[in-house]
Amino acid sequence: MSKKVFELAFIGGGLNSAIGYTHFIASQMDHRFKLKSACFSKDPSINAQTAELWGENDLRLHQDWQTLLEMEKNKIDAVCILTPTPSHKQIVSKALQLGHNVICEKTLCMDLQEALEIQEILKQTQGFLAITYNYTGYAMLRELRAMITKGDFGIIHNIQIEMPQEGFLRLEQDKKPHPQKWRMQDGTLPIISLDLGVHCQNIVSFLTHQSPTQVVATSKSNGHFSHIIDDVNILACFQENLIVNMWYSKSALGHRNGLKVSVYGQKMSATWIQNHPEELLINTQNGEKIIKDRASPLDTNTAKLPRYNRFKAGHPAGFIEAFGNYYNDIANALEQFYHEKKWTSDYVFGITSAIKELAFLEAVAKSSQSQKFEAIDPVPMRKRGQK
Repeated sequence: MSKKVFELAFIGGGLNSAIGYTHFIASQMDHRFKLKSACFSKDPSINAQTAELWGENDLRLHQDWQTLLEMEKNKIDAVCILTPTPSHKQIVSKALQLGHNVICEKTLCMDLQEALEIQEILKQTQGFLAITYNYTGYAMLRELRAMITKGDFGIIHNIQIEMPQEGFLRLEQDKKPHPQKWRMQDGTLPIISLDLGVHCQNIVSFLTHQSPTQVVATSKSNGHFSHIIDDVNILACFQENLIVNMWYSKSALGHRNGLKVSVYGQKMSATWIQNHPEELLINTQNGEKIIKDRASPLDTNTAKLPRYNRFKAGHPAGFIEAFGNYYNDIANALEQFYHEKKWTSDYVFGITSAIKELAFLEAVAKSSQSQKFEAIDPVPMRKRGQK
């Protein structure tokens, strides 16, 4: 049975954006979405140039996001918001209030309070909101999750996760880098936590189904921009006595994007490194060292599925394919929502995930100031006087 192809609108994601083209390719990869409308940029020239390169002849181009949301009511299946994070709350809220189904690039918004306000709008509108966390689309990371869920590791007692980058310290032709302006102003939460920290927390909860309970953290500025935090170290306590060591940085020379996850349990440990995305490095209790990939003959639960094998093992499925996997899952969730007016997914994240991640990051920021453990409220809305 053929699956529905959803008509999509982009807000943001123009030629000058960091992530727009990746979203465009990923959304089209499995023929689940078709781009029909867009406001790629508030700059008319960039808006038009992007439409010329990516759009079909029937692409409906708008000059501002407000007009797009108004004019595209009942014409599109979902709107994808790819603007800088500080603008997300306003656009997401308006889109939901107008009845649009929303896909939003992480991080959903700038802080926990904004997320709680979006949650209230979702309750009122009974709308659809999915947030993109592309790293969880990697086949072998999903395989690792399946192994943990199956109980292959026994009790998980420690996870080490790191996401070091060098962008705020590396020179570009002997000159300081020039990050986007919105990345140069920390708010309630440091921008680095919204950029990188949210991925780290999301991955740990994705793998383990557990939530953090308290954290202690340190934050520093090591790069060229002394007013911006660019290095964060965290010791986090999760449920069931799980300890997580987390490090994310934009001042770690030598790392383009050094995402690495190591999981340690009673029966085995495993490491996944983004630079080698096709492999899980496994160590068993009896001393065996195993390399597991999509072609491994035994006990490959998830990565052997046809949807993760667009091409045979040995030809690495990488970043954009992972993004494509995630968009496929969004399409499945959206199709369920169309039929049932509600949706569930093991792979697609929404407002609940966003609230948990922002509550975690607020505790990290607070601990960086207090230099002591800070508790994380498992139901953050209680702090805001909400039911």
